[in-house]
This record gives sequence, C-alpha cells and structure tokens, in this order.
Amino acid sequence: MTMLPKAFPWILSALLIGSLGAFSPPDAVAQVIKSGPSSCPGIALTFDLCPVRKSPGYDQALVDYLIQHQIPSTFFMSGKWIAKHDAEVEHLLGIQFFEVGTHGEVHAHLPMHNADEQQKEIYAPVKLLNEHYAHEATLFRPPYGEYNDTTLDVVKLLGLRFIQWSIESGDPDPTLTADQILARIEKRAKPGSIVVLHANGKGKQTRAVIERLTTEILPRKSLKPMTVSELLACKQRNP
Repeated sequence: MTMLPKAFPWILSALLIGSLGAFSPPDAVAQVIKSGPSSCPGIALTFDLCPVRKSPGYDQALVDYLIQHQIPSTFFMSGKWIAKHDAEVEHLLGIQFFEVGTHGEVHAHLPMHNADEQQKEIYAPVKLLNEHYAHEATLFRPPYGEYNDTTLDVVKLLGLRFIQWSIESGDPDPTLTADQILARIEKRAKPGSIVVLHANGKGKQTRAVIERLTTEILPRKSLKPMTVSELLACKQRNP
C-alpha cells in the first residue's frame, strides 16, 4: 500500500489534539495554483466529482470518451461521492492517464468553519483514498472554490497542493448550451490553463463539450491536454 508522507503522523496528531491556533502556523501558506506555466503548450482538463442527491452521480459517457481517446484528465473526488461510488473510484484510479485528487468530504463551505472542522473536511477523503484504495492523493480543490487563510494553513500543514482553475466552464448550468460553454472556454484557453468541469452528471453538455474541445478547439490553439501534475511540471516552451 502506498503510504502517506512521513510528516503526516505528527501533523495529524497536532491537528486532532487541538485547533491550529494551538501551535505555530506554517512559515508560508499554501500556494493557490490557478494555472500552469505559460511557456508550456498544455491545458489541464479537470473534473469535479461533487456529491449529488440523485443517482447515478457519474457521467459514464464522458469518462468512456476520455478513456477511448486517451485524454489525460484530473478528477477531484469528494469523500461522500467516493463512499457511494466504489467501483467507479477503482476504475478511475486504474487508468494510467488519469489523476485523482480530493474535493473535501461533504462539499462544505470551508470559510464558514473553524480550523478543526476544515481539517476534518479536507483530510477525510485523503485518508479514505489512502486506506481503502492505496492511493496517495496530493492535489486538493476546495468545494465551490471557497477558502480563507485558515484553509491555506490547513492545506499547507497537510502537505497538499491547492488547485483552483483559470477557466470556469459553467457546465453545471442547465441554461447553457454546449456552444455557449465552448465559446466561454475557447475565449480564455491559453498555454497553462486549468479548466474546471464536472463528471458527476451535473453537466448535461459536458460530454459533447469535451468532444468538440479536444477535436476542434485545442488542436486549433495548439494546446495539448495534460493532467494537472504534468502541466505544473511542464518545461517545454511554446513554439
């Protein structure tokens, strides 16, 4: 089983014994990453897996397309979603060109909670993936994209990378057509962009958007899909 970093035991002990205020804050807060290097001709397609009230809560057609065309993608799973989608979690973790990060436990509004509550919300899915799937998740995206200084402290202490986005697709909005979503992405897409979409079934147009995005728009802009980690590590310069 893949183990968490050696720093985790003392970090978690401190967090569980008392609030963050009980000990010194980190020397630097977590860096909020919204994009990769502009010198890299890549773009990260990321998919949030937030909990949903109605089944199935999983966009099978979208995932099938990504797999069929071997499109590198990054998924951010909430703990509540993981608990109801064991087979899907196993499947996504088994795809070599997919990357899995976390998205909070119950998709809480983090700024409304204290340090201890935020720690539990952020760490729970990390622990679940490690203990039940032998997966070390190092990427974290806050629910709703919301955070405050306490969130940054907790993320830093847990040794996670704080991933936001530079392009909000708007795909959960039922009033937006595929054309409107694509126009929104195309206008903002550039080297190093990180796009946020959804794979939990909330994006009714997401499958169609991804097909046209990867076959028309990205090739036209000379942008290559990458996972978030690949994008952040990319050093290649744009021609």
